[in-house]
Formats: sequence, structure tokens, C-alpha cells
Amino acid sequence: MATKLTGGCLCGAVRYESTGDPGMSGHCYCRDCQYSSGGSNSSGMFVPKAGFKLTKGQLKHYEVTADSGKKLSRGFCSNCGSPLISVLESIPDQIEIRVGSLDDPNQFKPAFNIYMASAPKWAPVAPELPKFQKMPG
Repeated sequence: MATKLTGGCLCGAVRYESTGDPGMSGHCYCRDCQYSSGGSNSSGMFVPKAGFKLTKGQLKHYEVTADSGKKLSRGFCSNCGSPLISVLESIPDQIEIRVGSLDDPNQFKPAFNIYMASAPKWAPVAPELPKFQKMPG
């Protein structure tokens, strides 16, 4: 049975649901994630794009070029600014859900810490998870 995830933004203007089993999930400490989260990292889980849909509202997107040279688009609420998803050109059949936007963040099962080379010395890090200095090649 596929996993159902629901979530939305702080003000309630945007809601989503996802049906499908999550794939990769972890904590990213790259500078882009620090800027977009306002903290030391962002936590995300990838879900099948085919099973993801907005059920209320629309997202505004901000696009950057990732270390891979491919585009990364971050979707957020234009009203309250809550980060909700990321769409990576390098993983076209998946959407990354930002864990803080989940109705039940306990559904998140992190498997790694990535971009540790950029992690601030004060950053909380899950010590039991594998740590990667950069994106594994």
C-alpha cells in the first residue's frame, strides 16, 4: 500500500497530498538549503512526481543552478513564504517535500546527512546517519 502524505504552508493558502512511497530522505547542509530554510540545513524526502498534487492554492518558484549544473526549483507559498517542495532537473520523476511542511513530520525517516562541508560548527547533526561532505558521485 502506497504511503499518503499531506501538508501545506503556515497560512493555509497552499495544501498538497502525495501518494507513493518515499525514496531518498535526509538532511542537506548546502548553502542554498541554509538560505532557503533560514537555518543550518533543510530536511527533505523525495516522492514520486506522478503521485504529488496541489489540493489548494498555487506555489511560487525560485530557480537556481545546482552543483550538478542542472536546475533546481524551490516551491513556496507566495503569501507566508513557507518552503514546501523542490523540483530537481537531475531527478525528473521525483519531487522533494520539505519535511517542515508535512502535517505529520514523524513520517520522515532520514537516511543521510549531505553537504557536511558546508555545515556550520553549531549545526545539529544526526550522528547515527551517514555523512557526506558533498554530493556522492
